[in-house]
Amino acid sequence: MGKRAAMNLILWRHAEAEEAEGGNDLARALTAKGQRQSKRVAAWLEARLPERYKVLCSRARRSQDTARALTDRFKVDPNLDPGASYASVLAAVDWPHGAGTVIVVGHQPTLGAVASMLLAGEPADWTIRKGALWWIAYRERDTGGETSLRVAVPPDLL
Repeated sequence: MGKRAAMNLILWRHAEAEEAEGGNDLARALTAKGQRQSKRVAAWLEARLPERYKVLCSRARRSQDTARALTDRFKVDPNLDPGASYASVLAAVDWPHGAGTVIVVGHQPTLGAVASMLLAGEPADWTIRKGALWWIAYRERDTGGETSLRVAVPPDLL
C-alpha cells in the first residue's frame, strides 16, 4: 500500500495593523502591538513546525510583515488578498491534495470562511482574531479523507 496523502494547513490572520491612510488598504503596516503579536505566534510556530514548510501571503504589507516574523522566505499570492474567496485560497494551496505544511497569512472574513468550509463543510462567518492561527490537518484514511482541527490559538494566550 502506498503512502497516504497528508496536509497541514495553517491559517494565520495578519496581526494588528494601522488604519488605512489615503484609502490604500494594501499599504497598512503592523502596529507595535501587531509586531509583538506576530513575534509571539512565530516563536510558537518555530517550536512546532516541521523542517520544511511553505508560507503564502497576500500582497498586503500587514500580511507580509506578519509572515516576516517567521521567515523571509514566503511567496506573495494575489489570490490571498483582502476580499478573496475561500475557494481561491483552497486552490492556491491545492487543498487537500497538496502535501506537507502550508501557512497562509491572510485576512478576514476569508480565513474564517476557509476554516468553516474545511471543518463544517460550508462557508460561514467564523472569526479568526488578529494575529491568531488555526492549524487544520488532512489525512487520507481507509474510509476516505479526514479533516481535523489541531489547534486554534490567539496571540494573547502565547
